[in-house]
Amino acid sequence: MNNTYMIDEEVSGFIPSMAEDKIAFKDFNLWYGDNHVLKDINISIKNNIVTAFMGPSGCGKSTLLRSIDRMNDIIPICRTEGAVHLDGRNIYEPDEDVYELRKRVGMVFQKPNPFPMSIYDNIAYGPKLHKLANGDELDKIVEESLKGAALWDEVKDRLHDSAFGLSGGQQQRLCIARALSINPEIILMDEPCSALDPIATMKIEALMRELKENYTVVLVTHNLQQAARVSEMTAFMYIGEVVEFGATRALFENPQNELTENYITGKFG
Repeated sequence: MNNTYMIDEEVSGFIPSMAEDKIAFKDFNLWYGDNHVLKDINISIKNNIVTAFMGPSGCGKSTLLRSIDRMNDIIPICRTEGAVHLDGRNIYEPDEDVYELRKRVGMVFQKPNPFPMSIYDNIAYGPKLHKLANGDELDKIVEESLKGAALWDEVKDRLHDSAFGLSGGQQQRLCIARALSINPEIILMDEPCSALDPIATMKIEALMRELKENYTVVLVTHNLQQAARVSEMTAFMYIGEVVEFGATRALFENPQNELTENYITGKFG
């Protein structure tokens, strides 16, 4: 291969097969109207590791990510077939409580999107909405969430200042803290570093490694180096299909599919 990828030795030494399945796609298909966006997806995502979805623009990786918290449901022309199991239960069953599902799944978007309110209120919003805490308990959730996002020391003296006064990287970590505040089991990250500078990106990547200790992290990235640095498992997607899925190191160093190799070596993408 022509490209060299710095693969984190500690991450690559992990044996994914030892972890339990958290999410399992079973013959999952998704359409927007007549557009068949996801085609026969059959992959399992392990608990307490980072799993990356990578591939060229428009390949369906963000749509696949949003299938885990059913965010695609808000698009009227969206329909699905097949199943997505979370801890063995199909989240697409007709009687599934989507409100309860989204309490279990936190989402971090491509661009930082803090609410137009204070740092404190950004974090407190979710627990208040879900009636998880108030008073001193709410203060504790705010502090623990900011610590979990490695932001507490930087903002503890200005919790009641506007969140818009934070830098871009700090705003993204605030959004991660906001996701943590409802005590989810899964953190979805959709290109979380694409709008950030290299230093902020490094902090977010370090945070991903820490978050997997307590959460299942699923990352969409266009940055191959990032997938190699932070993930234990990687899925390469192309035109709505998962072309190859496996341990990150094996996929980068010995891809089994020609399409995967061509993408990794920069022949297209």
